[in-house]
Amino acid sequence: MDPRALPPRLVVDPSLPPEISAELKSSPHILRMARSGRRMDPSYNPAMLFVLPGFLVLMMVLLNSPGLIVAAAGSTLVILIRWLALDGPYRSNKRRLRLAQEYANHYILPEDVDHPCQMLLRRAQNAAEAIISSRVNRDGLIDTIDNQVTLREEVWQIAQRLRRLSAMHAEHGRIVPRELPPGMEDAFKPYGEALDAAWTSLARRVRHLEKYAKQVLKADRVYHAHRRLETLAARTPDYQRLIADTVRDELANVRIKELGDQAAHVRRMFEDSILQAKLAAGELFRTPLP
Repeated sequence: MDPRALPPRLVVDPSLPPEISAELKSSPHILRMARSGRRMDPSYNPAMLFVLPGFLVLMMVLLNSPGLIVAAAGSTLVILIRWLALDGPYRSNKRRLRLAQEYANHYILPEDVDHPCQMLLRRAQNAAEAIISSRVNRDGLIDTIDNQVTLREEVWQIAQRLRRLSAMHAEHGRIVPRELPPGMEDAFKPYGEALDAAWTSLARRVRHLEKYAKQVLKADRVYHAHRRLETLAARTPDYQRLIADTVRDELANVRIKELGDQAAHVRRMFEDSILQAKLAAGELFRTPLP
């Protein structure tokens, strides 16, 4: 399946403290519960820890039956073990739910945006991840900006605007009649055009991000070839001696010169590809989203 056709991934505000961000990312189902307003339902009743044993003790006193002591102790132990087994995960999920409710405006789920906006957000995420995971980025060769920080902020800003646009799309669809009375089209037209303009602006932003990613991946391929060439360059004297020993002097001189020219050519390609990636980054971030 084309990765661009997949739904987007969860987006978390990159300005959050790392421990909060990690908690939110660890439990998407909890985030969905918080978004839908659901509460945590305990799968056990702690009151049973006291009610059933208490009832058995009461019956033991009334009936003077020592056997009920064993039953009361056994039931208490079973309930206690079950309670301890369930209480830890329950408390942990409850804490995550409170956190998800507290930071409800700091994450965006795939279902928070409509389908067209999902596809656009996924494209932005794919482009950003391609840049961040590239070899030239990891090796600090396009470090005119801090991609790890700047690109995640860029995706977050795009996701926020797509969420807002999705909500306004839905609202617009509910308000505007399917069939407008004659002469009313022009009154409603500016609102639709405003939504279209916002979509066009965000789509253009994502295309700039993809252009940057394309230049980075091109630089990556040249960088890979450049590193291979460097390995061969270390053995250039061996190749030169081989040519000099096996062909006529005039031909040897030509071949030796070609070795140096090829190395210089690949280096120029590599340097040019890095420059193009930096220019694409500058074009993207020259006009940051407000």
